[in-house]
Amino acid sequence: MLDFIGTIALTTVIILNINAFTNGIAVTPAARLAIVIVAGAWVGLAVAVASAGIFANAGLPFPWIGVFVAVPLLLAGAAALLFPAVRSAVLRVSLSTLVGLNIARVLGGFFILLAWSGRLGGPFPQSAGWGDVITGLLAVPVMGLASQRATLRDRATWVWNAFGMLDLLAAIALGVTSTNGSPLQLVHAGAGSAAVQVLPWALIPSVLVPFYLIAHGIMFAQLRARSAAPCRGSNGSWSLGIESKVTGVAFRAR
Repeated sequence: MLDFIGTIALTTVIILNINAFTNGIAVTPAARLAIVIVAGAWVGLAVAVASAGIFANAGLPFPWIGVFVAVPLLLAGAAALLFPAVRSAVLRVSLSTLVGLNIARVLGGFFILLAWSGRLGGPFPQSAGWGDVITGLLAVPVMGLASQRATLRDRATWVWNAFGMLDLLAAIALGVTSTNGSPLQLVHAGAGSAAVQVLPWALIPSVLVPFYLIAHGIMFAQLRARSAAPCRGSNGSWSLGIESKVTGVAFRAR
């Protein structure tokens, strides 16, 4: 029953995230469709790999689930670094929307339930579970703070964003080092991170974790840009323009 509920919940969150993000970026309909297709293909690949038992194969020299975490981050970082249009598009996604999507991380409570049922063990489910729940609950008031620019509000958003990112990084580290039979195992505690190596829970590290890490990176960039060059648009919202300089990327008010 827990797997059944988890499948519905995780599928819903993934669809919601893809839809909200693609609708929020300033790109053409064709580009938006391409992003949806690529995201859908990535989810499908993650499902196929997890179904084949590759994530759970502790005998492999390197945990393949780590590849699924790293590849989206590397591709997103490279695209933002190499293509100014990509930077401009993602930096115009509403900060409140990015914060609000993290509300779904209250579903980190599933980690606690999996630990209680003996399918996860050690510090991994406690750190990942409670960290996500806290991040998701705090996202509710922070979403309101992020909608209006003010020094103290931006600082509060920055602190929340840092906490949310560190929570994910700690979960990755504990998950990898808790994998039974892995050459990288450091924590020996019951089932370790076994549950997140199979469906539906494998969708968390292979799809949702990289998505939220990318979102946290975008939020850091937006907060940095907003503090450097704030400007209130005619519609009352905050917006950013981007231009390239020899020394790097400079942000100016659109």
